[in-house]
Amino acid sequence: MGKLNGRTAIVTGASRGMGSSHARRFIAEGAKVVLTDLRSDTGDALARELGPNAKFIEHDVTSAADWTRVVAAAEEFFGPINVLVNNAGILGVMAKTAEVTEADYHKVCEVNQHSVYLGMHAVIPSMLKGGRGSIVNISSIAGLVANYGFPSLAYVASKFAVRGMTKAAAVEYGPDNIRVNSVHPGFIMTPMMIEATDEDGGDALLQIPLRRIAEP
Repeated sequence: MGKLNGRTAIVTGASRGMGSSHARRFIAEGAKVVLTDLRSDTGDALARELGPNAKFIEHDVTSAADWTRVVAAAEEFFGPINVLVNNAGILGVMAKTAEVTEADYHKVCEVNQHSVYLGMHAVIPSMLKGGRGSIVNISSIAGLVANYGFPSLAYVASKFAVRGMTKAAAVEYGPDNIRVNSVHPGFIMTPMMIEATDEDGGDALLQIPLRRIAEP
């Protein structure tokens, strides 16, 4: 414990699933955490549960103006930002390429890909002021390989893009003591996955050799 003492972190999509687990662990390690999400009821409740070192801000990750507001509030609450976890994401419509509408495709890419650019663009200046930083972009196993039928082309495309954006930013800002990494989880038993598969995750289990799903 205490590995993140004195650090300030922003975690998007933090009201449930993997995002809430990230926030809990950061608090346990001594960080001050700004949790953001569109789900204000669960986000507020989690921030209250985590105590004075956690603040919740309602946040549309696809909005540049919202990102500006979140960064300003985080700096006002806790000082320069040291850590950003771009966790927010959606699966979108589960359909084959010829069946995915242009609107559905753009929505997935806006949330999963463009928001990562907006987050890095907004937060890196604060990290430069603080002299260091760590950005963790949550991609997916779907950012490394595609599976038949799940998830869709839009999701796979967006997560491959996150991987590439991460590599580009890492090369650019390594000399400034800012690390940029992507994480590529497989199936995790989150509300998003449960909503997309059968209730117990049995559909997903068929694609996992060990026949078990990770907990967030």
